Amino acid sequence: MKFRKLKASEIDARVSTVTEKGCSLLLYKDARVDQNILDETVGCLNWKRSHQLIGDRLYCTVEIWDDEKKQWISKQDVGTESYTEKEKGQASDSFKRACFNLGIGRELYTAPFTWISSGKVTITEKNGKPTTYDRFIVDSIGYDSEGNINRLVIRNIGSTFAKRNDIVFQLGEAESEEEEQVKKAEKTAKEKIDETSLNSIRKTIENSTFTEEGVCKYFKIKKLEDMTYANQSEFIRLINDAKKKAERK
Repeated sequence: MKFRKLKASEIDARVSTVTEKGCSLLLYKDARVDQNILDETVGCLNWKRSHQLIGDRLYCTVEIWDDEKKQWISKQDVGTESYTEKEKGQASDSFKRACFNLGIGRELYTAPFTWISSGKVTITEKNGKPTTYDRFIVDSIGYDSEGNINRLVIRNIGSTFAKRNDIVFQLGEAESEEEEQVKKAEKTAKEKIDETSLNSIRKTIENSTFTEEGVCKYFKIKKLEDMTYANQSEFIRLINDAKKKAERK
């Protein structure tokens, strides 16, 4: 089982250290991201979590149902308490760590050291120490063939006191809007067609000289439900070509 890589919108950038010269950031994921990816990948009924107190440390076990082995596969890890709610912090942290063990978000370990110089962040003072109230978001992220982060763009959106919208860190070249649209279109083309498209194709086949068996054989698929949007585009082209040939006759 392989979990997909995290999207930019699923990654948070948290201020780690602050000095007069700037601040460093850490990339992390929220527990809700783990829940969503587990639901998306294995189904909401095919995973479960449990917590166990060992000494004064809270452990979380995440189990995924393996339909081939007919058994639950589990991963466990321990959490650290938060500064606000001790029990809730440990529960959430241990869950996220257990999900790391499953492979969800493990690519974050390949993140580069992220330093934001003082010219790109508002540094103030609190209790005699430098701090910042600026917030940062991951604007764009990319991975190489081995799953390591090779592109990272971080934006400073400012604070409640002063809004900003500046790119303050960039690793690799940022994709243009056109490149992003092309990649999105390529990804969609590989997805299987929805029920509406499937019914439309079936009706088209009924009113043509094509057969479902012939269409499946042409696209090298077992059944029409396996057709992708790219197959659908090609199918429409074949139908139009067939109509033109019939009109010429």
